[in-house]
Amino acid sequence: MRTTRWSLRYDTRALLVCVGLGALAVCTTVFAIGTGTYALSPPEVVRTLAGHGPPGAEFVVVDLRLPRALTAVLVGFAMGMAGAVFQSLTRNPLGSPDITGFGNGASAGALVAIILFDAGAPQTALGAVCGGFATAVAVYLLAWKQGVHGYRLILVGIGASAVLGSATSFLYVRADIGKAAQAASWLIGSLNSRGWSDVWTVGIGLAVLVPVVIGYGRRLTLLELGDDTAAALGVPPERSRLVLLCAGTGLTAMAVAAAGPIPFVAMAAPQLARRVTRSTGPNVLPAAWTGALVVSAADLATQRATGSALLPVGVVTGVGGGLYLAWLLRRERRSARL
Repeated sequence: MRTTRWSLRYDTRALLVCVGLGALAVCTTVFAIGTGTYALSPPEVVRTLAGHGPPGAEFVVVDLRLPRALTAVLVGFAMGMAGAVFQSLTRNPLGSPDITGFGNGASAGALVAIILFDAGAPQTALGAVCGGFATAVAVYLLAWKQGVHGYRLILVGIGASAVLGSATSFLYVRADIGKAAQAASWLIGSLNSRGWSDVWTVGIGLAVLVPVVIGYGRRLTLLELGDDTAAALGVPPERSRLVLLCAGTGLTAMAVAAAGPIPFVAMAAPQLARRVTRSTGPNVLPAAWTGALVVSAADLATQRATGSALLPVGVVTGVGGGLYLAWLLRRERRSARL
């Protein structure tokens, strides 16, 4: 009788990093839920989630604040993982979905649904998915030349990003004042007024796509070594790249549909995760948890800085991402001098 044995390889440091980042994300989420006009301490938040909170706290915590906090964690998780996939496929730290046009494609699709069709959350999610995948197909075909290589994918993606940015600007200026205001807040990247429908949108996307990315994790690692090496080790390069490209695009589209195009998270999270784990390779799970922590911390910062939840979270990630880029460029410049 034959028995099948399963084995699992893992990096101990990367596993501990994921546990630590997840714990920090949970703590940040608890503090964010307790922040607001009706302030609650972390123990009160935990007791309320367990069903034993102060009078009136259940409505504030479960119905008003918990969906926003969960959306922040799930959106950050999706963006961090998508950034790790795209940067690994392109073998370039600039190969994140917000640089290569996939995020702008999802934004354009969602904006069409919001402005032209006055869509709700499900229709906006569908528009983001359609826009993201249409952009992915166009970029993939335009970058094809006996295969798709990283530098061509980035260059074509930058061009597509510019075109889509112009298209979204045109839609924005042609919209009436009410829809324009709604689109303006959404385009910056906002978690304001997020409900359970947004949680389900990104949650279902993660449930479907995360197993695909993890299942193709070994192939993604081998693709970083080059197509010839990957093919010699039994990995079909183009088919694997296409599956991973679709998975990364889907993660980006779900995140954009739920919270808008929050800038710099997909680009910075994989790089920060790689520095923490000190390991090569895609680091998809550490990058995902780093993204979750970054977005949840940015959401907490917006509420603590302004005393309300009105400031879009994209403002904080944009400022933080700009400072991170400045530090990174200064570090690279100093290393070149040495």
